[in-house]
Amino acid sequence: MIDYPGFDPVALELGPLKVRWYGITYLVAFAAAWWLGRRRASQPGSTWTAVDVDDFLFYAMLGVILGGRIGYVFFYGLGYWAHDPWYPLRITEGGMSFHGGLIGVLVALAVFAIRRKRHIADVFDFAAALPGLGILSVRIGNFINGELWGRPGEVPWAMMVDGVARHPTQLYEALLEGLLVAIVLWWFTAKDRPRLAPSGLFLIMYAFGRLTVEFWRLPDAHIGYLAGGWFTMGHLLTLPMLVVGIALMVIAYRRGDASGNRVIERAAS
Repeated sequence: MIDYPGFDPVALELGPLKVRWYGITYLVAFAAAWWLGRRRASQPGSTWTAVDVDDFLFYAMLGVILGGRIGYVFFYGLGYWAHDPWYPLRITEGGMSFHGGLIGVLVALAVFAIRRKRHIADVFDFAAALPGLGILSVRIGNFINGELWGRPGEVPWAMMVDGVARHPTQLYEALLEGLLVAIVLWWFTAKDRPRLAPSGLFLIMYAFGRLTVEFWRLPDAHIGYLAGGWFTMGHLLTLPMLVVGIALMVIAYRRGDASGNRVIERAAS
């Protein structure tokens, strides 16, 4: 067993201003997505420019922040909101939902695509390879905050938290939803793939990681298990992602539509 270090969630204090590690992990996430997007845009044949990536990231950031907070309130915090009308604005108290952030990003990127006269599916596919490292970073932020712990466990890497050895499910998610997704999606999108295939693979891989970890992760205390002593809100919100991801992959390879993210080189006649 390993004793949980009990990190200070505040990284830096500047007078009344407190800079928290969790906020820093979000900045790292956005910086990683920007860097990867710029790299992908710079490759030969890309139809994206550096300026496109900058604007794309601005829309994505708005989607993540607004969607993540609104999603948390509706998926997990309605009880809190019922007792406190200002609860949605109390962002310093924490509470962000990945599923809400995903919905927010999809809406924001759809607006970006329409404004830039790009195919919405192409924008989603371009985005699919970018968030993995960011998810890794934010899950490490959850670990530093000492939140989203797992069930009691006797594995050698279990963390002692308040006298109980628990699965460090934040780190499980960091590896499965973050690092693994980042590696596989970056490899997969390095070559031309049918339109919607990258988006489908991202949904499948994230869903696989999240559904797996949910069997060890404790549900929110004010919600508990939804059924059977194991089915959680995380399962309920993630299952549709898996279904949609599989459907997108089937559609992508049946239609075989070329992506608009790369210029198609045609042989000279």
